Amino acid sequence: MSWMQMLIIAIFFLMLALFLVPLGFYMWISFHDARQKEHAVLRNYPVLGRIRYIVEKIGPELRQYLFLNNEEGKPFSRNQYEGVVKSGKYKQRITAFGSERNFEDTGFYIKNAMFPKQREELRIDQSSKIETQLYKIDNEKLLSRKEHSEQAVVDPFYLSDQDQIVIGKETCRSPFYVKGLVGQSAMSYGALGKNAITALSKGLGLAGGTWMNTGEGGLSKHHQAGNVDIIAQIGPGLFGYRTAEGDFSWEQFKQKSEMKQIKAFELKLAQGAKIRGGHVEAEKVTPEIAEIRNVKPWTTIDSPNRFRQFHDAKGLFDFVEQMREVGGKPVGIKMVVGNREEVEAMVKVMAEAGKIPDFITVDGGEGGTGATYQELADGPGLPLYTALPIVHELLKKYQIRDRVKLIASGKLITPDKMVYALCLGADLINTARAFMISVGCIMAQTCHSNTCPVGVATTDPNREKALVVEEKMYRVCNYVISTREGLFNLAGAAGLSSPTELNESHLMFRAINGQLYSGKEYMEGLLRPLNT
Repeated sequence: MSWMQMLIIAIFFLMLALFLVPLGFYMWISFHDARQKEHAVLRNYPVLGRIRYIVEKIGPELRQYLFLNNEEGKPFSRNQYEGVVKSGKYKQRITAFGSERNFEDTGFYIKNAMFPKQREELRIDQSSKIETQLYKIDNEKLLSRKEHSEQAVVDPFYLSDQDQIVIGKETCRSPFYVKGLVGQSAMSYGALGKNAITALSKGLGLAGGTWMNTGEGGLSKHHQAGNVDIIAQIGPGLFGYRTAEGDFSWEQFKQKSEMKQIKAFELKLAQGAKIRGGHVEAEKVTPEIAEIRNVKPWTTIDSPNRFRQFHDAKGLFDFVEQMREVGGKPVGIKMVVGNREEVEAMVKVMAEAGKIPDFITVDGGEGGTGATYQELADGPGLPLYTALPIVHELLKKYQIRDRVKLIASGKLITPDKMVYALCLGADLINTARAFMISVGCIMAQTCHSNTCPVGVATTDPNREKALVVEEKMYRVCNYVISTREGLFNLAGAAGLSSPTELNESHLMFRAINGQLYSGKEYMEGLLRPLNT
């Protein structure tokens, strides 16, 4: 047989296989799917039905990368996501040609001054420098990008000594001095993996002038990996501060309060995305995490909806006072505003008893979480820009605003959104998901499943290894510094020497009909009686 005949036979059998294999696969699918009773669409349309399920499965990725415009994505738009990535990787927020914001929509605007401040007129402490790493793009094409990282020495953009925020100055033996306005919101070890927590700790420590909140999962060695100030959060489950029976352990609390790295404590009453206790799936509860939390490994954790140690505002503030006396460090609370009447009742108790927390973290209903129920994420809790000024104005009404610091939390990932919060009453800013993005989060929204594809929200060792601490820590550092620079830029544009001077007089609100309200009018409207 000649080679030509062999080639013809080979081509014939190849074409036969290309025909028979898909035909056989189609017949098998048709036979199998027509007999199953679980999926109605597959019984009538076995092939098209399977294509539908495939497209449905990859739908979020298709929308995120192909079909949504740069301002449409939820919970964060493509522009917001890229802003965090570029700040962390290149330490720059430069954009070109024009804004993609829809200026016809309702929203806040910063009042720019006719004669803004020059950079040298801003009160910035640049006396110490920070050694970090920045990426430089060598060549970027459609299907490839060549870049390299290199050492860089950058300015820290710290607050001046006269502008630094002091928490617990009049009430604590060890006040907390803060040289920057932006810190990491509560994220527990368990919700995030050890590599993510370690990278955050080291990056925040490198940036300085900031803090990290442990989340309600307790203090781990990974939180302590960097030279970073820590706010230790205590949730209703008392993880890290509980006896074997689940009661609050004053002994463990005192031990934590003696740690130099811990600067303050926060009692978590509620979180914006879940007005309930925390939740961690069993597969994320490794023996190490179980030991930290004093629970059984590989069991699902659901902490109570509220603390059992107190049942009303008076009991809460008695507990805060006792913690402050025992620990000697600032103690605050984290809350979500549901209505102004309940907040006013709480503030009234604070004022009358004279027992006032050193800080209050106000989390908006739009805040994030590692795991919650859809109805709790979407239903309860006012959004931050409504909740924050309510708390701020009520503290002023009862003449105790100067005795408590307000920390704002809820989708604040870019300097402009942070400045709105500062104008509405915040002293400091918390952000969580921005820091997740800075260590590699791609918003896959699988945080609860332990299958995070980039090793951020997982305790699976095979997935965690994707996150390289020695690389991502610099992105965390760069994001903090870049964001602080942005706050100073906006303060200068408003004619101010420091972002600590921002208040409601530097804000405008544009209604959907085009009518303008000053920041003061907007805030007063939130406290106006409902029957007027």
